[in-house]
Amino acid sequence: MASSAVTSTSTCFIKKEMDLSSAVSQVASFGSSLKMGSRRRIVRPVHAVMAPPQPQQRPPVSTGSVKHEMTTTEKILARASERAMIEPGENVWVNVDVLMTHDVCGPGTIGIFKKEFGENARVWDREKIVIIPDHYIFTNDERANRNVDILRDFCLEQNIKYFYDITDRGNFQANPDYKGVCHIALAEEGHCRPGEVLLGTDSHTCNAGAFGMFATGIGNTDAGFVMGAGKLLLKVPQTLRFVLDGEMPNFLLAKDLILQIIGEITVAGATYKSMEFTGSAVEALTMEERMTLCNMVVEAGGKNGVVPADQTTFNYLKGKTFKEFEPVYSDQNARYLQEYRFDVSKLEPVVAKPHSPDNRALARECKDVKIDRVYIGSCTGGKTEDFMAAAKIFLASGKKVKVPTFLVPATQKVWMDVYTLEVPGSGGKTCSQIFEDAGCDTPASPNCGACLGGPRDTYARMNEPQVCVSTTNRNFPGRMGHKEGQIYLASPFTAASSALTGYVTDPRQFLQ
Repeated sequence: MASSAVTSTSTCFIKKEMDLSSAVSQVASFGSSLKMGSRRRIVRPVHAVMAPPQPQQRPPVSTGSVKHEMTTTEKILARASERAMIEPGENVWVNVDVLMTHDVCGPGTIGIFKKEFGENARVWDREKIVIIPDHYIFTNDERANRNVDILRDFCLEQNIKYFYDITDRGNFQANPDYKGVCHIALAEEGHCRPGEVLLGTDSHTCNAGAFGMFATGIGNTDAGFVMGAGKLLLKVPQTLRFVLDGEMPNFLLAKDLILQIIGEITVAGATYKSMEFTGSAVEALTMEERMTLCNMVVEAGGKNGVVPADQTTFNYLKGKTFKEFEPVYSDQNARYLQEYRFDVSKLEPVVAKPHSPDNRALARECKDVKIDRVYIGSCTGGKTEDFMAAAKIFLASGKKVKVPTFLVPATQKVWMDVYTLEVPGSGGKTCSQIFEDAGCDTPASPNCGACLGGPRDTYARMNEPQVCVSTTNRNFPGRMGHKEGQIYLASPFTAASSALTGYVTDPRQFLQ
């Protein structure tokens, strides 16, 4: 198209030049004849002068992009869109490696897929769609139960390979396929692979960025399109770089780091930006702690979070996936919108006070805040290491909790770990034994639980206007049930410490 436009313009210019030359010749000839016919009137020939043709200005898109170094997110999206180079702000068609949906958004996604592609349409790839019931599972709410039935019917119709079903809600262990919280199940089942694109109908899909992949939440309409087409139009985000160096103190966890960052940049500080985490402190984190870090980037408005894949990543994936994957890494001179640096050795335990994840305060500054309950669970704070951390606090104190303390393992595997893995330094005790000694509630069936409220009969839902310290991810009014409830977001260390005192408590009280 660009070549044709230039040719047309050049032809037009030549034609005009020829017409003008002809006109000049005619005027000169006419002048001569006048001169010959009358000596009193002399008409001199007129000569036209034209500026030389100027080179045509063309937009960069027609001359080719200038090559530049890219960030991890840009590289992943470039490869997924079959492009050698992309720029932040570009809209590109991205081929999707994994699409995840669950019982809350799955029925809507399926409805849109059937409406737009046809009642008898087939999904684009039955092995790239992962469907995980996890939100409103252990409830007698008929509509919630019907959602799971809709998922089951669709998966049977489409022969979906990865459907983690639950049929016996009275005993989750009787359902070998049932997993629990989708984001942790995706990791445990090997669906998170470096360099790939994972989209899910849940805002905390960004959790999977811990594996060096592009993972983000999308709406039902987009998911319905991906279900049929296998691709989605995405705008390439700019990248914010977070460099975390220094040695992590024994009283800090990744939850403290991400709450510190969100408090620093606010809930709008990374709106539609990629948040890339690097530095010696990040490299020292386990995979579960990296997941905590990436899980909450959406609380800062982030499009996605990403941690470069390394040996820790590869070790975690051994035995979980046999699919080949190719990690990508940010170039040395990749362009970042902004860079933030933290020395984690100087940080202290923090909480996010009601009613926003960026309402940061030091835990010790809230020591006079009396609480009514503690909740340990969710995709953010219900992993095996989260319960190990809580058990460490209870073990160190040797005391009983002073407020109801609810424990909701994220997945069936985490639940098993709570009952079987020995806590270091406990003399052979498991987390469940330590929790029982401390007077906590019996660990519940694995699911999202009260993290987002749910039906009124959801275990540990806040049905009264109480004050809760929680390892979850959001503390908006009504998030865990009652609209007048107050939620303090905290690490498992801080949550367990607070359970022991009945007040928001700095874990250093029990760890030092």
